[in-house]
Amino acid sequence: MADPTTTTTPYRSPLTGGRDGFGGLLRAEWTKLRSVRRWLLTLTAAAVLTVLVGLLIAGGSGIQDVSSGGGKQKVKLADHFADGGQFVERELAGDGELVARVSTQERSAGRAKAGLMIRASDAFGAAYAAVVVTPDHGVRLHSGYDSDKAGGGGPVPRWLKLVRAGDTITAYESSDGAGWRRVGRVDLDDLPRTARIGLFVASPDAVKVERAFGSEGISSQSTTGKATFDHVSLKPAQPQQPAGTWQNRAGPGGAGASAGPATEGPDAGPPPGFTEVDGTFTVIGMGDIGPDRFGEDATQTILGGVLIALIAVVALGVVSITAEFHRDTIRTTFAATPRRGRVLAAKAIVVGAATFVAGLVGAFGAFLATGPVERSKNRIPAGLSDPNVLRALIGTAVLLAVAAMFALAVGAILRRGAPAITLVLALLLIPRIVGSGLPVSTGAWLERLTPSAGFAIQRTFDRYDTTIAPWAGLGVLCAYTAVALAIAAWRLRERDA
Repeated sequence: MADPTTTTTPYRSPLTGGRDGFGGLLRAEWTKLRSVRRWLLTLTAAAVLTVLVGLLIAGGSGIQDVSSGGGKQKVKLADHFADGGQFVERELAGDGELVARVSTQERSAGRAKAGLMIRASDAFGAAYAAVVVTPDHGVRLHSGYDSDKAGGGGPVPRWLKLVRAGDTITAYESSDGAGWRRVGRVDLDDLPRTARIGLFVASPDAVKVERAFGSEGISSQSTTGKATFDHVSLKPAQPQQPAGTWQNRAGPGGAGASAGPATEGPDAGPPPGFTEVDGTFTVIGMGDIGPDRFGEDATQTILGGVLIALIAVVALGVVSITAEFHRDTIRTTFAATPRRGRVLAAKAIVVGAATFVAGLVGAFGAFLATGPVERSKNRIPAGLSDPNVLRALIGTAVLLAVAAMFALAVGAILRRGAPAITLVLALLLIPRIVGSGLPVSTGAWLERLTPSAGFAIQRTFDRYDTTIAPWAGLGVLCAYTAVALAIAAWRLRERDA
């Protein structure tokens, strides 16, 4: 019988693990990674595939033309807004005010617009402010192609007033032209002393979205808005200013150009323009002004190669740890560094950093390589000076890095390569595929609550199907990764290698 007073001393490894600290552990894991040639080839392939697939996408995309006077305009892929409608204008030198009553308005669309506008010039995308009546949404004050302030309700007839004082534009509405209610005020920093002011009519396209699994089709049909204005009065602050004449500008910015979905063709309504009879203006307009929620996100599209690169980096993340379990070399690693959580953290940092560099090369390479292709198709690509584009490119590299760390964690949990790779790819890709075939609201929740939300970091503007903000989407993926790493660290401590 054993002596009860005998003390049993637990076995301790004679190796002095962790002497060099965490920095030494990082160097050791980096040495492992770069010493396996096929792992470095995997990272290289991820970068190259991102560039090649981006070139294929850019080369295969259709030419998107905007006609104006029988010619072609270059389409700026970063202009995710419409600048259309019919503008009947005069010059306004300095301060002044424009008053008019919208006496009738046809309901060509729920957000058809009829009202008053002031803008810096007739150039596409010029600074503007407009107070308008809509059939279903009351009086609105629009500016900057993304600002929309609600006024009062009430159908036409409706009196509107637009007042300029320096760079400040104030909009008013009235039911009788006597008692005025302020709709709102905006500051237009780019408004020159001599601006354009007048009557405005717009009617957004009727857009049809067809979604199927893995594909999406967007088509639009033009609608024609029509409104009549009376009691039109323009009062410059300087009485000596010439009265001038009302001029027709078919589509502010040039024919109502926008970078939205292709239009199937106008309806059979009367052509855009205006007529004036005894002080009553009849204005007919097509197209809209404001954000384009149905346009193509060109930057996200050319970064589509990340889906192929994702397969490579997920495989790398999983194999970087399951290979050690398979060869039983993980025991040596844990003998040298008994604190297994530190080992997992070092592996995650090294794999994530290496993947980030490869992703950065691939994302910027795809963006720069597709520029000449886009310009050859009369499409002006967005520049790196656009903060949304820069965020999308760097975010793509972060996305791949976090995905690789997520794969590493799942590999540490399952300890088997094939099941781990399959599970990670399913969590990242299946919600995107399934969501594309579901109604927008249902697909939004599916993508918002799964790791595939991380792909939102590639989006450069808000579309109709935007499910989550870019950084919030990446945060969802990071949260899944953090939980997976915590579970993996617990399993490594509780279970024998």
